[in-house]
Amino acid sequence: MAVDYSLYLVTDSTQAILGDKDLPSVVEAAIEGGVTIVQYRDKKSDTADLIRMGKQLHAITKKHNVPLLVNDHVGIAQAIGAEGVHLGQEDMDLQTARRILGPGAIIGVTANNLSEAVVATSGGADYLGIGTVHATPTKGNTKSIIGTAGVKNILHRLSTMEQAIPTVAIGGINASNVQRVMFQSKSLSKGVDGVAVVSAIVAASDSKAAAAVLRKSIDNVPTTMSPKAKENQKVETLLSQVPAIVKKLGEMSPLCHNMTNLVVQNLAANVALSIGASPIMANYGEEAKDLAGLGGALVLNMGTVTPDRLLGYTTAMRAYNEVGGPILFDPVGAGATEVRRNAVKTLMSNGYFDVIKGNENEIRTVLGESMGQQKGVDSGASTSEEAEKVRLAKQLAARERNVVLMTGKTDYLSDGERTYAIKNGHAYLGNITGSGCTLGTTIAAFLAVHKEDRLLAALAGILMYEIAAEQAAARDDVKGPGTFVPGFLDQLYLMAADASQDDSEWLKAAKVEIL
Repeated sequence: MAVDYSLYLVTDSTQAILGDKDLPSVVEAAIEGGVTIVQYRDKKSDTADLIRMGKQLHAITKKHNVPLLVNDHVGIAQAIGAEGVHLGQEDMDLQTARRILGPGAIIGVTANNLSEAVVATSGGADYLGIGTVHATPTKGNTKSIIGTAGVKNILHRLSTMEQAIPTVAIGGINASNVQRVMFQSKSLSKGVDGVAVVSAIVAASDSKAAAAVLRKSIDNVPTTMSPKAKENQKVETLLSQVPAIVKKLGEMSPLCHNMTNLVVQNLAANVALSIGASPIMANYGEEAKDLAGLGGALVLNMGTVTPDRLLGYTTAMRAYNEVGGPILFDPVGAGATEVRRNAVKTLMSNGYFDVIKGNENEIRTVLGESMGQQKGVDSGASTSEEAEKVRLAKQLAARERNVVLMTGKTDYLSDGERTYAIKNGHAYLGNITGSGCTLGTTIAAFLAVHKEDRLLAALAGILMYEIAAEQAAARDDVKGPGTFVPGFLDQLYLMAADASQDDSEWLKAAKVEIL
């Protein structure tokens, strides 16, 4: 039978999830709400109860022409006449299950990494369940959480194989994150064919309504990170929206969680306060779960790399990814050492970044096109032509489905569809410690209050930051880098205050070109 994997229900009969509800009623309601395939999973009942419940469920799924699979138990699947089974890595091997059930059975396999996905695909699996994407209360013994980045890596590998195989993402997926999971996990040539959900439907008070909400979200997954890109493309259109975003930042005072370079924490906190944000310097990853729930944004600055820091970064990334909190990644000195290059690979494979900000060498390293060893955090003298810089920013943004900012004398900002050159700023920014890091703090604060167009949010932050630098440098009391920093903080503060009064004269100094 033709199988639609788009909304895949996995049952759970435990009291913590199902409660006092009747499982067959929940399954039927879910199918009426839009579920397209059902997996009966019960790890605790004995054989007789499994067969009894399995037959009830199969009668319902057959009535609606929806396949029923049984988790793990090949014998139970045979006994109730189910359409197939789903096998975990510790369950019966695929080849044996195929011999028992025959060529017409649907056999799915869980894949948590590249090798498992390749083996199952080559071995003849009918589909893959890829995950665990996010932490989930229904499965406490997960080997690892792979996030959308892990799903994307597996999908990319599958796209290079001769065998085409459907895929379903599973793990912590619900109505609040289903579109984000499907969008972020898509590789350039392959996306998931559906999502598997447990608690989002089984634990819901109204399973039909819960399934209908998920169904609608799945049917309307955005094909671009900027749905209004075409109408929000002209420089004048973008600039006209900046004052309102600056004002909103002052009104909301969003949390700006900085996991940043030790040498710039004080300046980053002062910059955040000056623009109206609420900063916290918290490098312990375990704090991120609580902080991510406060609606702010995370700055992940790779300036100080240690094994403990790397673990903290990945823990924090997962916490913010789970709730859709924006993350800005600053791969400081990414090309300087093997340790840093490996750290970039680790971080890129463990989570989704809304914005990646770096100089040309850092962006090249993230893209996998490093020009050689980087001297340090400095960008060095770039010899690349503008067209090459645009290509780098645009290509990385398209690959990662996010926003990329390549900093330099001219900044290049791209979301893979829209690309802009920004020529504001002042040379003093290059003469103080942490100016690039604190630009990341500024952008992150703007991301927290304007999630609907991350490129526009980033542009607003860049312009406020760099025009403030120009204004500070022009002050009579600024004589050099030492007096520049206090003047710079003053100008950021004054610009934020002007926005609260709907006065944004400073925007007239914006030097932005569409490319």
